[in-house]
Amino acid sequence: MELKLIPIEKPENLNVILGQAHFIKTVEDLHEALVTAVPGIKFGLAFSEASGKRLIRRSGTDPELTELAVRNLLNLASGHAFLIVLGEGFYPINVLHAVKACPEVVRIYAATANPLKVVVAEEGEQRAILGVMDGFTPLGVEDEAEVAWRKDLLRRFGYKL
Repeated sequence: MELKLIPIEKPENLNVILGQAHFIKTVEDLHEALVTAVPGIKFGLAFSEASGKRLIRRSGTDPELTELAVRNLLNLASGHAFLIVLGEGFYPINVLHAVKACPEVVRIYAATANPLKVVVAEEGEQRAILGVMDGFTPLGVEDEAEVAWRKDLLRRFGYKL
């Protein structure tokens, strides 16, 4: 078995959701969940089959984002993985519950705009996602000024009253 570190390539301002699902209808169900959760959402979605034809299935509302999701999954090459690339101004917090509620979704590995690397194990014709490296290591612990900044930020975004 060989361990590999696969970077997810994306523009800095875009968010991705990386997960595992188990059935071919994942593409349609995730597409429906996303457009229902946020009307007008821009995204690209790719899902890699683990058996049968073993194709990358794809969908989305934006062809460039869809192609980006496909390229990343081709590079990742892990069966039953899916990647959603959200367009600028769309965020995982608004769709994550809908994504997790899809019956085919087994696990979410990451939902982030940070630099993302995927730890993969490979043996023969199989690859498995073992985990992710999301962002960077902490530089310290917040003080009272940082607590106030965090609370203010959440209110400016409209997430808190």
